[in-house]
Amino acid sequence: MSKLKLLLSFLMVIALIFKPSYVMARKEYKCLKPRLVVLTDIAPVNIEPDDMESAIRLLSHADLFEIEAIITTSGWNSSGGKYPQGWTDSLKTVINAYEKDVPNLMKRSQQKEFMSIEKESDKQCIGYWPSPEYLRSRIMMGSLDFGYKSLGKNNNSAGSDFIIKLADEKDDRPIFIGLWGGGNTIAQAVWKIKNERSEAELEKFLKKVYIYAITDQDVAWGDRGKYTLSSHYWLRKEFGDKINFIWDESAWLSQCELGAGNWGEYAKHIQGHGNLGKIYPKNKYGVEGDTPSFLYVLPNGLNDPTVPNQTGWGGYFVWDKTLDNETYCYTNSSKEIKDISNKYERYFYEATFNNFAARMDWAKDGNGNKNPIVTVNDKNGLEAITIKTKAGKSVKLDASGTFDPDGNQLTYKWWYMPEAGNYKENIEIKNADTISSEVIIPAAAKGKTIHIICEVTDNGTHNLKGYRRIIINVR
Repeated sequence: MSKLKLLLSFLMVIALIFKPSYVMARKEYKCLKPRLVVLTDIAPVNIEPDDMESAIRLLSHADLFEIEAIITTSGWNSSGGKYPQGWTDSLKTVINAYEKDVPNLMKRSQQKEFMSIEKESDKQCIGYWPSPEYLRSRIMMGSLDFGYKSLGKNNNSAGSDFIIKLADEKDDRPIFIGLWGGGNTIAQAVWKIKNERSEAELEKFLKKVYIYAITDQDVAWGDRGKYTLSSHYWLRKEFGDKINFIWDESAWLSQCELGAGNWGEYAKHIQGHGNLGKIYPKNKYGVEGDTPSFLYVLPNGLNDPTVPNQTGWGGYFVWDKTLDNETYCYTNSSKEIKDISNKYERYFYEATFNNFAARMDWAKDGNGNKNPIVTVNDKNGLEAITIKTKAGKSVKLDASGTFDPDGNQLTYKWWYMPEAGNYKENIEIKNADTISSEVIIPAAAKGKTIHIICEVTDNGTHNLKGYRRIIINVR
């Protein structure tokens, strides 16, 4: 056999070995998106640009979320008055820019066309970029008013009725509701079900929805801090631990502060990149204070958004008494918990920004970097890997199945997240910066749960990351 034929034969064998594994891996990750509803008090940028900034980041990640509805509603931006309906035009401006950029963004997942709106309205897989028509069909008005006293028959809106419709659909996935403004619209939906349906139907609804509130904006700006006036307070007081309610008082502050402190990076890597970048406004106060509400849900293998203490890109939360000093929910308002949440918010900030910057490269140029795909112990996907072991033993973790879609070089970091489990002492991880590691389980960890994070970083533009959580149950 000639040297040329030998070389060609060798290349064909390599192709047969590696190409199918890549294709199979791609299929493994074709899972359903998380369902997301946004309640926003978006305003013209001369009044408050924050919500428009977050809307632009959200649409640059629209392949990762099934955006069920973007509902305009009352909040601090309307300064105690009814929400001006004309402000909804700001959302339309963002979608118009997305429409111009989406052909480039679709190249990121090799998407050639859009499904029909009927199919888009059913279920979407991760990697699918929704059509502008679909997004426009999901814009609607919510409550124009605020406060628990406004709840009642006269407070129903297209937004509150649509949330009920979404929950009634035959879909087992939870509905994550991000409150960029006040939560009066979701409170009205709960009020209506409570008054018109059975107790069992109410409980079913409450189990389906997961609320993430960026502080409490369901009061007039001048009444902020008067928490008992809010419909958020009514939800917590009325339903207690039956409602899945996160009240963030840390992640949004970190995002605002770090964003403003690093504004030069936004000016360099976000503004002017694609049509979305051209309308990305200069901050007036903080930057993108509402973004943590969907970063918390973003499917990157780091956390399960139905488990608030796992910690992800959107903060860390525990069941605790709230700032109203009366009700309870998942929150990070106490100094001790806020310190923990803030530690992780600062740790993850660079990764979250780099993700945004890389996607804006795609919007601008139709090419860019993509995140590593992390596989641990031959388990594909994004869900946490659960391992059972005995105290005093060791657990071997192997990420050799991990790959980078762009062929970039990868670095590995295995680290211990004590706050997510119930064993708080130190854990030794051998070879923590290599592709395979070994976790030494202390004898004292018997009956405990230990959370290990596999963090993989590429050496491509913006150094993107992929994650996988390993939960070790010690018998």
